[in-house]
Amino acid sequence: MADLDARHQDIIAPVIAFSTKVHAVSAEGLWVTDPEGNRWADFACGTAVTNLGHNHPAVTAATHAQIDKVIHSGMIFHYDAIVEAAERLREITPPSIQKFAFANSGAEAVEATVKLAKYTSGRQGVIAFRGGFHGRTMGSVAYTTSKARYRDGYHPVLGSVFVTPFPHPYRWGMSTDEAIDLSLHELAMTFKHVVSPKNIACFLVEPVQGEGGYYPAPPKFLDALRELADEHGILLVYDEVQSGFGRTAEWFAADHFDAKPDIMAFGKGIANGFPLSAYGAPREMIDSWPAGSHGTTYGGNPVAAAASVAVMDTMGDLLPHARQLSRHAFDRFGELAERHEVIGDVRGLGLMIGVEFVEDRDTRVPDAKAFQHVQAHAFDRELIIIECGPDGNILRFIPPLITTLDELDWAIDLVDEGLTSWEKTRS
Repeated sequence: MADLDARHQDIIAPVIAFSTKVHAVSAEGLWVTDPEGNRWADFACGTAVTNLGHNHPAVTAATHAQIDKVIHSGMIFHYDAIVEAAERLREITPPSIQKFAFANSGAEAVEATVKLAKYTSGRQGVIAFRGGFHGRTMGSVAYTTSKARYRDGYHPVLGSVFVTPFPHPYRWGMSTDEAIDLSLHELAMTFKHVVSPKNIACFLVEPVQGEGGYYPAPPKFLDALRELADEHGILLVYDEVQSGFGRTAEWFAADHFDAKPDIMAFGKGIANGFPLSAYGAPREMIDSWPAGSHGTTYGGNPVAAAASVAVMDTMGDLLPHARQLSRHAFDRFGELAERHEVIGDVRGLGLMIGVEFVEDRDTRVPDAKAFQHVQAHAFDRELIIIECGPDGNILRFIPPLITTLDELDWAIDLVDEGLTSWEKTRS
């Protein structure tokens, strides 16, 4: 491991940050194993990707079979896997999402949705929401405001992007309704003083903010965006890159809300570890986008598409179990919050749970050191967890959907132990 670490530092760009120094030689289900046989339960899910666990047998079998047939197309010829993946997507997305295209990463899918919205609407402005994460490419970084450092050194960012507040009730010390009212007031002021609605192609929003702190959108907020979109001819785009494919214990976060999007972006869990993303919209909208107006060389790669078909064929049977895990996890974290003053808030949807650590509940000062202590405690006991939020103080609790109730309790018990240990160091 020491040799690999030295080689890694010598040759791999440090701009790509890794959460651990684990040297993975094999992975199966929850578990990742190093050369010495040490193993860790991956509750980071490869950053919310391996929702079915590592090397799921259905995904492995489908990709092995596809490798023996066709590995690459590059927009030259047609093949079964991409059509089958799109057909499965149409079965599980809202009825208005009828045709699809594929890309390689979440950022690419998000950029494609914005390009589609601009081209088909004839408008050029975009409203994004503070705290959102939509990727780190030069285009998508203009929409990403989860951390200011993602923009450092890259100004000026893409123009005609207008950022308004997303409701953060806990962080603002407000009720949910107060936070919604403030967010909508600021959006109205943006329309009044900064940019007219007639210039806006789309609202780009995560129905559950990911990197920004695991804040689920209040239904009333999304309802208001849907109403404003309809009133002003603005398209509503849901970035479901992190919240899709069972992460919220439904196929998509959109399934939790009455307000449905005009366009959706997908990624991460779509192929359980293979590089793939997608985006979808109504048939008439996509059909009005001329051939060659957008493109990709590797997007929809046959092997990745075959993996995606296997994911969608498999995951539906796991959603009831995911809902059970979610209820249990929220109950357990609620109980922990009663005993540990360092827990300021527990929020999320399904198995997309944010547990926010604070120095003081009255002031809500973020406590990143508490998270780091809990993370180290868990790692020493074979559990990998990661954080989110601009202050690094929020436990991003995202177990695989295949986790058992006993495994879930084991992981939450380790968080409990870590918090108890942290509180002893402060007393």
